[in-house]
Amino acid sequence: MAVTTHTLSATEKKHWWLTNRKIVEKYIKDARSLIATQDQSEIASALNLLDAALAISPRFDQALELRARALLYLRRFKEVADMLQDYIPSLRMGNDDSSSSSSDSSQQLSREGVKLLSSSSESPVRDHSFKCFSVSDLKKKVMAGLCKTCDKEGQWRYLVLGEACCHLGLMEDAMVLLQTGKRIASAAFRRESVCWSEDSFCVTNIPFSGDSTNAPPSTPPRTLLADSESVAQLLGHIKFLLRRRAAALAALDAGLYSEAVRHFSKIVDGRRSAPQSFLAECYMHRASAHRSAGRIAESIADCNRTLALDPTCIQALETRASLFETIRCLPDSLHDLEHLKLLYNSILRDRKLPGPAWKRHNVRYREIPGKLCALTIKIQELKQRLASGETGNVDYYALIGVRRGCSRSELERAHLLLSLRHKPDKATGFIERCELADERDVESVKERVKMSSLLLYRLVQKGYTNVMGNIMDEEAAEKQRKKAALQAIQAQKEKANEAAELNKVVESNRSSVENTNTNNTQNRSMVSSSTVNPAVFQGVFCRDLTVVGNLLSQAGFNRSMPVKYEALSC
Repeated sequence: MAVTTHTLSATEKKHWWLTNRKIVEKYIKDARSLIATQDQSEIASALNLLDAALAISPRFDQALELRARALLYLRRFKEVADMLQDYIPSLRMGNDDSSSSSSDSSQQLSREGVKLLSSSSESPVRDHSFKCFSVSDLKKKVMAGLCKTCDKEGQWRYLVLGEACCHLGLMEDAMVLLQTGKRIASAAFRRESVCWSEDSFCVTNIPFSGDSTNAPPSTPPRTLLADSESVAQLLGHIKFLLRRRAAALAALDAGLYSEAVRHFSKIVDGRRSAPQSFLAECYMHRASAHRSAGRIAESIADCNRTLALDPTCIQALETRASLFETIRCLPDSLHDLEHLKLLYNSILRDRKLPGPAWKRHNVRYREIPGKLCALTIKIQELKQRLASGETGNVDYYALIGVRRGCSRSELERAHLLLSLRHKPDKATGFIERCELADERDVESVKERVKMSSLLLYRLVQKGYTNVMGNIMDEEAAEKQRKKAALQAIQAQKEKANEAAELNKVVESNRSSVENTNTNNTQNRSMVSSSTVNPAVFQGVFCRDLTVVGNLLSQAGFNRSMPVKYEALSC
């Protein structure tokens, strides 16, 4: 009786397993037909069928592939990355780095790169000398050997995950995955093309059947070639973006800030759209270049774009707060620092950095407590400065980018350029060249951009009004100084003319006195040389020449002057 019961239970178990397998295959067949329609609502229904199939058989490769491709078609790239995050190279390297030392991490990084990029035809270099080995490396080699038989089933992960990483801004990971998938697909195509007949190259569509005997042995050749062409185009775009970014970062490190800005502008203003996180990173680097070049308003605008695309970007908040402090706009700086403090507290509360595990950050979790302590001290200092009344001393000259004492034309030109670049109506234009990871985030991104650009525009207009007022005051003061200088010059000229006239009068008086003396001398000589009557007066004798000169200067030359004559008898 016991044997009979055991036999019945085994039969029921076998029947149950066969029933589940048929159900999973039916779900997959229906999902394929729905995906073939290329309608988003039908593909969403296919996702529900695939989820039901995976609930029964979680590791069924066909269901996983269809689900990943359906998510990719619906542009739900984050879900693809979450689904296949164990295959992202940078995430695997980060996990290895967390469990190994810093010296071993660099070697592990190089080994992973070689393993992912090296061709399968290359033979490893054998070294018969004794070496210490890592248990994790041995485990990976053993698992790789065990999984060689299922490499054919997992080829789709490289291409699907690589495309998803590209749209998520993980450019290095996308390039590694796409190159590896392209190489594996090409090798599989070469192997399978040997057994294909000539008629098989004309196959355009092969219907899918739930029975494995009726299913095609492999993907049709034209499908492989089409996938190869799309992968090649995607790889070309990725390499272009990475080359541009590498050139921009090299120029930034070399101190060529204008050149770095030019390269980053080629990326963010390009004809072809770029991923959201990659653009946010480029805007952040361009903000650093603008800041180093002294263009404060441009740097703040790029920080605003970065925070609109990634509100949890720690570097953008730190940079913008520092820029506001540089121009002594302390309330805005304090606002950003308070926001950063809330972000640090949420990180410590969740015990992880914001976002999914595959998202890249420029800070590590272990650095957050120290940054939070320094940030708290900084916030207290700013609050003390605000309490002391240091609020209205904003450096608008540095904000607009003009020198102190600039002319009206220089200010108007700088203000016109800033107004055209940072006008709130045009602030959302860069979103058209941005490939958002989730299309549902478009409105929230636009709202953040409009708000931040409006605040910057108002600050620029306030700075223009303030600087223009200073220039007008300086012009009025300059006019007063010129007027006073002109009056002083006129007074000096009048004094000089009076002095010249006085000199002329003195010279004329001196010449008249000399003539008078000459005449007196002549008269004396005549008196002494001739004999005259004693009763006749013989000349004029002046006993005081100074009195005569004063009388001449007071009387003028055209009027008669009474003169007192004194005569002497000879």
